[in-house]
Amino acid sequence: MGSPASRVSGVELPPVFCPFESAIHPRVRQIEKRAVEWIGDSGMCATERERAWTVATHSADFFARFAPVADDDRLLAAALWVYWGFAFDDARCDSGPLSSRPAQFNALAGQVQRACETDSAAGTDRFVGALQDIMRRFRGFAPPTQVTRFTHAHRAWLSGVAWQIGNQAGGRMPGLDDFLTMRLLSSGGEPTFALLELATGVEVPDRELHRPAVRALTEMAILVAALDNDRHSLHKELSGGEADQNLFTVLMQELDCPLQDAVTAGTGLRDRVVLRFVRLHDRVRPTASGELAGYLQGLRYGIRGNNEWGLRVPRYLSGGHWPDEMDDTLLSWADEPSDVRPGPVEGAPSVAWWWDPDLA
Repeated sequence: MGSPASRVSGVELPPVFCPFESAIHPRVRQIEKRAVEWIGDSGMCATERERAWTVATHSADFFARFAPVADDDRLLAAALWVYWGFAFDDARCDSGPLSSRPAQFNALAGQVQRACETDSAAGTDRFVGALQDIMRRFRGFAPPTQVTRFTHAHRAWLSGVAWQIGNQAGGRMPGLDDFLTMRLLSSGGEPTFALLELATGVEVPDRELHRPAVRALTEMAILVAALDNDRHSLHKELSGGEADQNLFTVLMQELDCPLQDAVTAGTGLRDRVVLRFVRLHDRVRPTASGELAGYLQGLRYGIRGNNEWGLRVPRYLSGGHWPDEMDDTLLSWADEPSDVRPGPVEGAPSVAWWWDPDLA
């Protein structure tokens, strides 16, 4: 049964509707220990505080929920990229010196992307060498097709961050449709879900992975996770004066309404996408190959795991306290979606195709 809504700076946040299975890799703590050692040796953290905050993202716990049956070394490599991504995001994207300087960020993004694509790329930024080490791990166990998919997803993420930084530099609050399109990229969901194949070692045939219906399911999983993160981070952003481009500030502008009403509207929008994901998934899954079925399960695990992690991680919680694993039992969920209206979300034509009745 869902618990009463939590409060964030006087705003009620309803419990999360998430009708997906929960799982976690059985050796997550051992993998996390190895990851923490790597972070200390990587050179990507400039200060002890930065290192501690990167460790406190608990990215091993995060991705262990996406890929609970992964090989240990593959899961470690995937988790390292997530740690790297959070550290890069904090230092170079969200609040670092480049967070409102698009020209300088784009120059760095080009160097970083090239380091993702080739080990011979040069770059003086402290994040370059750490990324190259992670990519060497990927190339050591994954076929070129999977690595290339990841590098393309990585470029998509950086392009979305550049879009977001451009908005911030120009003092522009995007409309809902632009925001959802941008968030599909800037949230980092593309590379995070591309890690599923790298972590599990299962390669989905192109003819299945690139089907419109499967692409729609992937995009929906990315957006749901991104919007859930907007919810999880609301307290952090409000208390730190960082609230800029998120689902709720966008809806406040779009609907000309107070924050509480925007939270209600945003929760309903997100729940409608979840319901469409469930219905389309249930249509695709019966004829999927074993490889595609595993990928689809990874999307479900990812949506659920992102919530289980996001509701507990110091990155979003005030006080920086990381509860022990027993506190998983205290997580509460909504019994029903807050909005069950069928059909595309209003004001968002760029994602309306997810509701195409002929999607296959």
